[in-house]
Amino acid sequence: MILSDISIAQLCNLKHNYQATIPNQGGYPERLTSPIDGPMITPYRRDCVRHLDNGDRVISYGQSSFGYDVCLAEKFQLFTNINSGVIDPKNPCEKTMVEFEGDHVIMPPNSYILGHTKEVFNIPRDIMVVCVGKSTYARCGAIVNTTPIEPGFQGQVVIEISNATNSPMKIYANEGIAQFMFFLGEQPCDTSYADRKGKYQGQRGVTVARM
Repeated sequence: MILSDISIAQLCNLKHNYQATIPNQGGYPERLTSPIDGPMITPYRRDCVRHLDNGDRVISYGQSSFGYDVCLAEKFQLFTNINSGVIDPKNPCEKTMVEFEGDHVIMPPNSYILGHTKEVFNIPRDIMVVCVGKSTYARCGAIVNTTPIEPGFQGQVVIEISNATNSPMKIYANEGIAQFMFFLGEQPCDTSYADRKGKYQGQRGVTVARM
């Protein structure tokens, strides 16, 4: 079952006992989600932001009907071959990455970067999160690739972006980059990401591959 904007807001706005009441649907009785010790999303925007206070348009972020559009932070890691490094998921090499910080980044053609959400997530034991790219970037040839966020995960989320075109592409920080959808399981999982001490638990900023 996918969570609606009402349920997501409950998990982000309550001051105590962060739980959402899920109504009876799909043959399942009304129930509460697993409790968490703080908001599921911080900072959380109940509205969908499309304009800044000065009137400038932005790529939207904030609450959507059945998900949440996350905002990209200003720190990036760009893959490069100028140092002849080899990308090895078992043994990451600093030579293959270049750090960059700014309100936007220019991706070379057919390149790949890592960024991260401004939001910090605190996922209940009975919710799994799936990410999809935003249509604005998809129509420009950007592919957003974020792996599922497991029950019990806490931290910022690394966003992987690919420029699938043969032209440079501009990616904006502090604006929307992807939509997260929250799926409620039939019951809380027996072993959460936190229980098994997941290697990316509590991450802040861009975290490269770990073994």
